[in-house]
Amino acid sequence: MNTGHRSRRLAATVLAGALAGAGLTVAAAPAAHAAASEVVAKLPISSFSALAVDNVHQKVFVADSNVGYYQNSGTIAVYNFAGERLTTLTTAQSHVSGLAVSDDGDKLYVGQRERVEAFDTTTYQRTHVAYASTDYCGRELAQSGGQVYLTTPYAYYTSDCPVAHTNLDAVVNGGLTRTGWNDYGDLLLESGPGDRMLMGQPRNAKAADPFLTVFDTSNGSLVRNAARRFADAAGNGALNVKDLAFSADGGKVAVADASAGTRLLNTSDLSDAATGYPPLPAGATASAVAFSGDGKYVARGAAATGSVPDLLVQPADPADSTPPLEFVFEGSLDGDRVVPRGTEWSADGSRLFTVTTDRAGSQYWLHVIQPPAVQYDARFTGGVTHSPAGAVAGEPLAVRGTLEVDGPAPAEPLKVKATRTDATGTRDVGTATVRADGSFTVLDEPDAVGKATYTLSFLGDLTHRPAADVTHTVDVGKAASSITLTAPAEATLDGVTITGTFGAQGKALPERATLKVERTDRQGSGVLSSVTVAADGTFTVHDIPRERREVTYTVSWPGDDLHEGSSAAATVFVRR
Repeated sequence: MNTGHRSRRLAATVLAGALAGAGLTVAAAPAAHAAASEVVAKLPISSFSALAVDNVHQKVFVADSNVGYYQNSGTIAVYNFAGERLTTLTTAQSHVSGLAVSDDGDKLYVGQRERVEAFDTTTYQRTHVAYASTDYCGRELAQSGGQVYLTTPYAYYTSDCPVAHTNLDAVVNGGLTRTGWNDYGDLLLESGPGDRMLMGQPRNAKAADPFLTVFDTSNGSLVRNAARRFADAAGNGALNVKDLAFSADGGKVAVADASAGTRLLNTSDLSDAATGYPPLPAGATASAVAFSGDGKYVARGAAATGSVPDLLVQPADPADSTPPLEFVFEGSLDGDRVVPRGTEWSADGSRLFTVTTDRAGSQYWLHVIQPPAVQYDARFTGGVTHSPAGAVAGEPLAVRGTLEVDGPAPAEPLKVKATRTDATGTRDVGTATVRADGSFTVLDEPDAVGKATYTLSFLGDLTHRPAADVTHTVDVGKAASSITLTAPAEATLDGVTITGTFGAQGKALPERATLKVERTDRQGSGVLSSVTVAADGTFTVHDIPRERREVTYTVSWPGDDLHEGSSAAATVFVRR
């Protein structure tokens, strides 16, 4: 398993043996990793349909749907919050395709092929809840407003399941009741605070522009509130929902959209939130989303390959720029991607439960992740310096400082971000790695003369709070230029040839320099034809003197916006 801050990863080095009585192999992150700890359990299932959390008894339920044949039996693997398998529940000749835990945590409602049953979450005793219309494809289950809701898709062949006509049903007084709401596809259900329930329609051949809607479930019947379809007039931007979630206070809805990433919406009207979440890393496709019950974090699951993160855990407030904790799942110890609808939190936000699968979709893993319980302060100390003292445009400049952090030593080097503001505007300079002693060096080449102000920022991570920015202003001067001349000591009236070289430090000139040539003799001074410097910096001056004796030749360049001017002179004694 690999975890890390931002794009960094930490390879776990501890592989624990089989847990007593659990039959599991668990890989645990090293204790030195202060940001988060992780335990991974190999799931005894070959397919996945649902994940549910009992916060009262601290249990996690993972269902193996096993649809495809009407006599298939379903499996529910039960774990505690430490990742230890407690038991495995089997539903004989009846696949499991939906789970929901009652509000009091006493019952686990289980959607099966032709009925809904409930398991006692302590004794695991099973009781009948209601018969249901036959489910051929896999159903969703949710409890909201004290009522159990379930979807019932119908397809004659399992190959038709993606476009199955699906009814939304409710269990009322032990019997199945049709709510009247229905459409095509495997409709997704998600309950939330304030007696609300989300229903999202996956994209399918009979739903080119799927919907998302919010129901009020407070009076034992469904009242539809906000609803939205996402495609524009040209048919672009349609929803491709893989998961959906309410924020802890119910004011926001997050959608894992395989086409658009993580959409953040206002629950009241499903309009786009004023500030959304940043895009997922390039190469990652959204598959899951969940908010922690304490309102602090959001987890965004994805399907990705290689070193691209499959899971991001970050502040739930989209305006908080603290970099996320990123997890890269790779291979036989981790799985390769987060399954759709495969992420749930504990109510207090102390645990994140994530189900991953391999590329074939035949093996599954349960990850139990503990985000950091506390964050530590960080600050810039000791002032900021730069070198060389005389900064010039177009030449390397080093800006140095020190970042001090509280708490345990970071498992991976921290990064400081730098921006430069000058006459041309503000631009990112890049990031600098903080060394073990807290020092860092930002390297830059200022490209404008005048004052350049460097702003240094530490954005924090899930272990450290952001530091207050510091600024450092540098006076940037023009870069030097130089001219050297090689002239004969004597010449005749037949002609004088002088060679020379021109050089300019800092930023390269946009075009070859043109040099002014001036001759001074007893008759006075006059400007001769200018010369253009060759690509290798050399030039040649030819002149026919107008009289004998000492003649002085002065070659000069006026400079430009980024370079100082320069000149050189040579005196030649002219004979007949």
